[in-house]
Amino acid sequence: MDVNSYPYHHPTPWDAKFEPASLPDMLARTTERNPQAPFLHFLGRTYDYAAIHGEAKRFAAGLIERGIKPGDRVGLFLPNVPIYASAYYGAMLAGAIVVNFSPLYTVDELAWQVADSGTRLLVTVDVPELYSTASSVLDQSGLETLVVGSLADMLPWHKKLALKTLGRSKVANVDWSADTIAFSALLADPSNATFPAIDVEDDIALLQYTGGTTGRPKGAMLGHSQLSMNAQQVAGLNPFGTLDEEVFMGALPFFHVFANTALLNHAMVTGASIAMVPRFEAGQVLDTIQKYKTTGFPGVPTMFQALLDHPKMGKTDVSSIKVCISGGAPMPAPLHSKFEEVTGVRVVEGYGLTESSGVVSANPYRGVRKKGTIGQVVMGTEVIFLDKEDPSKLAAEGEPGELAVHGPQIMRGYWNRPEADADTFVTRGGKRYLRTGDVAVMDEDGFLEIVDRIKDMIAVGGFKVFPSQVEDVLLENAAVKEVLVIGVPDDYLGERPRAYVTLNDDTASAADLAKWLNARVGKHERVESVVIREELPKTLVGKLDRKALRAELGI
Repeated sequence: MDVNSYPYHHPTPWDAKFEPASLPDMLARTTERNPQAPFLHFLGRTYDYAAIHGEAKRFAAGLIERGIKPGDRVGLFLPNVPIYASAYYGAMLAGAIVVNFSPLYTVDELAWQVADSGTRLLVTVDVPELYSTASSVLDQSGLETLVVGSLADMLPWHKKLALKTLGRSKVANVDWSADTIAFSALLADPSNATFPAIDVEDDIALLQYTGGTTGRPKGAMLGHSQLSMNAQQVAGLNPFGTLDEEVFMGALPFFHVFANTALLNHAMVTGASIAMVPRFEAGQVLDTIQKYKTTGFPGVPTMFQALLDHPKMGKTDVSSIKVCISGGAPMPAPLHSKFEEVTGVRVVEGYGLTESSGVVSANPYRGVRKKGTIGQVVMGTEVIFLDKEDPSKLAAEGEPGELAVHGPQIMRGYWNRPEADADTFVTRGGKRYLRTGDVAVMDEDGFLEIVDRIKDMIAVGGFKVFPSQVEDVLLENAAVKEVLVIGVPDDYLGERPRAYVTLNDDTASAADLAKWLNARVGKHERVESVVIREELPKTLVGKLDRKALRAELGI
């Protein structure tokens, strides 16, 4: 099949109007329309919309019984499991603010974000690694309640039986107490609950943590209107007809903003279903594609590379897939071409940020697209280009500039960080634009291309790594005097961190420092190497100069 054979097609007018709504209301509407329609397929068990909506209402009722009030923060420390959806929409129905936490977090990372967000109640699952981390945070932080879901209870009966009898080592030994309760025990009768009214325009729905070049990660405040509008903007890109017939491949982790919008909320708004896997494993993903005849696959470049590398790839029928959407990191051109050649499936690249609820632009699913670009902005979105040195001015006509975005999906601001908001937004013509930190150009057809990056975040397989956090850990080693961490190209992950250091003495080796560091940071923060130098570049005022180091290395 020629993936470029379709006529040029805009599925929805670019000035289309979308309805701001609360996510629980949208879930209720979809459920009312077709309650028995499948929503989540999980390891052989299917949950329809009525089941997830009903459990979300019971979860919301249980939160209210335990004293969770509107505006309180409820955290999700979960892999892709069905109770993620129930807890996500249920917490919002109770008027709470959801806080997403990566299952890859260490105890220190989770504890810091729990404290920064003021999370009162945290939901996890009885996987030993996750429960161990969450229970440690419960012991050492202001977290009040830990809610633990049973993985076995989410499985088909035969897999549930096997896990409980043969897989005991894969189930945590939970220390039940007044502050550690079962997910099933929290659920309450919704007929006895009074759910608070949600102010769609003002109420925050989600705190999604992101980061910058200095300091700790920041919580992007995403309201119901931002999340629901972005889900509708993404749905508006789809030209393939009846959306409730779509089956999305759910390999992206739900805690990531890309998956939250392009996968979970996109499916919910349209009535589509998600064939989900707990975590990405290429063989399992290929089996899932074939079993459920998935039609759409949002992913990051490393996923598509892993599928190509897997021995099952050539034996798997992927003909049901209409389009793959790649985001989170730039897709290398050779990978783009090879994946389409091997599968016959069109891959379109898009772009977004945590601060934009997930999606800003995408290449068309049909018709003309331009490889190497991030496509055209989604409906209702405007961009300008700021001078790279002075963001108060526009870039010269035709010159690259810092991409700034205005639209209904742009965040309210950062949680308790007004000083960061001042640096993140610019106002022009009465409109507030989000500065992305990416330098871009736009061609005559409205296709955007990222040509440089102002911010220093490192994109590792779709995850953002913050150099300052890795540097802070390495500086805890007494042998290290100075350190700069930068991203270096990687064929598989897109980028990987590399640390350049100067030493206080000559006793430490580069290999030993890398081993020491990697044992203390998260998976995606691990450096590919440590390089010892006599000195590191500095600015005229003596600050370490990351930009000069990258220029020296030609990166």
